[in-house]
Amino acid sequence: MREIAYAKLNLALHVRAREPDGYHRIETIFAFCEDGDVLTARAGEGLSLTVTGPFAGALDGEADNLVLKAARALGVEAALTLDKRLPVAAGLGGGSADAAALLRMYEGSAALAATLGADVPACLLSRICRGEGRGDELEPIALPGLAGTPVLLVNPGVPLSTASVFAAWDGIDRGPLGDWEAGRNDLEAPARALAPAVGEVLHALSGARLARMSGSGATCFGLFHSEAQMIAAAERVRGDFPHWWVSQSRLR
Repeated sequence: MREIAYAKLNLALHVRAREPDGYHRIETIFAFCEDGDVLTARAGEGLSLTVTGPFAGALDGEADNLVLKAARALGVEAALTLDKRLPVAAGLGGGSADAAALLRMYEGSAALAATLGADVPACLLSRICRGEGRGDELEPIALPGLAGTPVLLVNPGVPLSTASVFAAWDGIDRGPLGDWEAGRNDLEAPARALAPAVGEVLHALSGARLARMSGSGATCFGLFHSEAQMIAAAERVRGDFPHWWVSQSRLR
């Protein structure tokens, strides 16, 4: 079996409150790219996971990641291979999307997804939806015309801890999320304080229809009106910043 762990984007992300248990109440619009990590499974006795791909090294020494936790919860016996194509700690769903791919393979439930992490239920759906609570209270929504939109993902090579970015949020509720294009990402300011390169990435994407940071960063995305505009922007960013990770895709 083979399943894509679709890259997750937050088209907008409003942080409304810090809860007593340390978690945060948010309002967000999730969207997903056509591309991402790739998980394959070959039936066999026992459970194993081999990580390959350009970002495999970032998971060295991680013996109990979310893919294995999901597999154990379902009693899966298989030789799993994860082709890690997306940067780690990058605001793209990462391990949550990988675990969700495993759940789709073996018909895991949304209830199980919720026990694995706040983003896993949305990644299990991998379609446009509104998330509230910790991001796990989901409502699928229709945003006509958005599917197929060219999107450019750019990461400056700086990993950002989700916990650290949320901890650096200033605690100010700047209001509810309405129209996503008029919205914002309330984690951008703390992310930029921790990783100033986020601001450079957003500036590099300034020619897009919309440029915004995804999740807790440091990946930012640009939505474009046409494939040609997106390709031109990708070539420019790669030329100006050869050490950044740049990926071309489309929204699902």
